[in-house]
Amino acid sequence: MKRMSVGFPRMHKERGERRDFLPTFVRRISELGVPVILEQGYGSGMDISARSYTGTTKNARFGSHEEAYSQDLVIVLRYPNDDELPLLRSGSCLMSMIHFPTRPGRIKQLKEFNLEAVSLDSVKDDTGRRLVENLRAVGWNGVETAFMVLGKTFPGLENRNRRPVHVTILGSGGVGAHAMQAAIRYGDTKLWERMVRQAVPGVRVTVVDYDVTCIEHEMLGILEETDVLVDATQRPDPTKVVIPNDWIAHLPEHAVILDLSVDPYDCTENSPTIKAIEGIPHGDLDQYIYYPEDKAYDLLPGCVSTRHRRATVSCYSWPGIHPEDCMGIYGKQVFPLVRVLMEAGGPTNIDPRGTFFHRALSRAMLSHWPTAQGESV
Repeated sequence: MKRMSVGFPRMHKERGERRDFLPTFVRRISELGVPVILEQGYGSGMDISARSYTGTTKNARFGSHEEAYSQDLVIVLRYPNDDELPLLRSGSCLMSMIHFPTRPGRIKQLKEFNLEAVSLDSVKDDTGRRLVENLRAVGWNGVETAFMVLGKTFPGLENRNRRPVHVTILGSGGVGAHAMQAAIRYGDTKLWERMVRQAVPGVRVTVVDYDVTCIEHEMLGILEETDVLVDATQRPDPTKVVIPNDWIAHLPEHAVILDLSVDPYDCTENSPTIKAIEGIPHGDLDQYIYYPEDKAYDLLPGCVSTRHRRATVSCYSWPGIHPEDCMGIYGKQVFPLVRVLMEAGGPTNIDPRGTFFHRALSRAMLSHWPTAQGESV
């Protein structure tokens, strides 16, 4: 059986994107007896030395960006740039966060290049639970940032005579649940402990599910009392907003909007996509804090209104705020998938009705998409 080689290219995204898989993860893969090629500089964004990756194994070495992309299995957290896809060898396999359901263009691209792919966000167990996710970091990192900004827009945050802070969360799914837990701790347990010692009133959380958001008079009353408005929605129709821009005018001037869903704007006629909260910027790891006067509002597509503005925090990759913690979690979740791929001799031998990880992998493979989504085992 031919041994699969594994490539680890770096993510040449925004400067703030510093995430690479940790040395422990790379070492465990190399111990499977497969050659590992890391792009030069891998881990440097997190101040991890090259020796940490290659010092304890003979199977891992550094190479060029192109060489890392030319291996049998290429593992990179975020989907490659358009100019990087041609670097993948025909017939090889890409393992990445691809988001098949909302990125049909990527499916077309991958097929045009004759590639297999495993979309990490679609790897699920038999009950539909994601096996590769860091939803806790999405909720906690976002809420932590929102309260940091609220401390600037609302100087009385630590005043013991203030009323409880009111956080409104749109959506009650996995991300919303973590956001709720984070909100009652200000997203920062040390800050919460200080507030408790100073006898400062705590946080009141209101969770609003999707079927309530269409009742305008109810929502406007809620917004008038909201200090932090959190979008954690999973909308059935991304062409329809949940909070129109006109409603933002009902938020207090000091209010902070937290974007955890981070849906993109796409004003094309065939498949327009609008953020659930209309008129807020789309952030990344280079910039995820926006005040009302920020020029980013003026650069938004013309299909959305930005007339009413509040301080907003939005980041495409919330877990990346604390990169090492993030990649430690992802490494533990991804390793069993890589091991099963290696033991099977490649993705063509993954059995949709096989063992647990075979079934989970098959649900996320391009060659089985979307038929695997309807299977029950």
